[in-house]
Amino acid sequence: MTSAVVTGSNGGIGSATVNAFEAAGFSVDGIDVEDDPAAVFGKLDRLDVLVCAHGISGRKLGDGPVDICTDEAWDAVLEANLRSVFAYCKHAIPLLRAAGGGAIVTVSSVLGLVGGDEDFATHAYAASKAGVIGLTRAMAATYAKEGIRCNVVCPGLIETPMSRRAQDDARIRARLPELQPLTGDFGRPQDVARAAVYLATAPFVTGAVLTVDGGWTAR
Repeated sequence: MTSAVVTGSNGGIGSATVNAFEAAGFSVDGIDVEDDPAAVFGKLDRLDVLVCAHGISGRKLGDGPVDICTDEAWDAVLEANLRSVFAYCKHAIPLLRAAGGGAIVTVSSVLGLVGGDEDFATHAYAASKAGVIGLTRAMAATYAKEGIRCNVVCPGLIETPMSRRAQDDARIRARLPELQPLTGDFGRPQDVARAAVYLATAPFVTGAVLTVDGGWTAR
C-alpha cells in the first residue's frame, strides 16, 4: 500500500486531506503540532507522499503590515509556516528517494501570490506562504531527476477554524462575491484536499502552483 504523511492532520484542511488520501487508498500517518516529526518519520518503512497541510495565522501575535508587525509575530509565523516545511521535507526526501520517487505537496495561500488589501494585510503570513511556493518550486527542479515531484496548492478563503475571524466578519462575508466570484462563498477543506490528492498522483506534474480560490487570483 502506498504511504503518505500529512502534517497539520488535526486541522481543517489537514483532517480533510487525511480522509481524502485514505479514500484514495493510501496508508496515512498524521503529524500535528504536538508530535515529534523524527519519531513519525523514523518508524516508516516506506514513504510515497508528504503533504504539508499545516500553518498558523499570526494575527493574534501581532502580524500585520510591515510597519506594525511585531518581531514576535514575524518570527513565530516564519517558524511555523516556512521553516517547518523545510524540516518536514528534510525528513521526507531520503525516504522518497529510497522508494524510487514520490511526491511532496505543500499548502501555501493566495496571499503568497498576490498582495492582500486592508482586510488581509498580514505580511509575515504572506511572506511565509510566498516562501513555501519558492521552496517547493526549487525542490521540484532539484529532485525531478530522482522522480520526486513537488507541487503547491494555494487556497483562498476556506471554511476552517483558522478562518473564523473572516467567517464572523460581516464585511468580509459581503465581499465574497468580489473576492471568490465562482461561488461567492468560502471554499471547503475538501476542495483543497482533492487538489492535494491530484498533485500527489499526477505523474507528469511538478513545480505546479495550483490555485483553489474560487477565482480570487483570476481577477
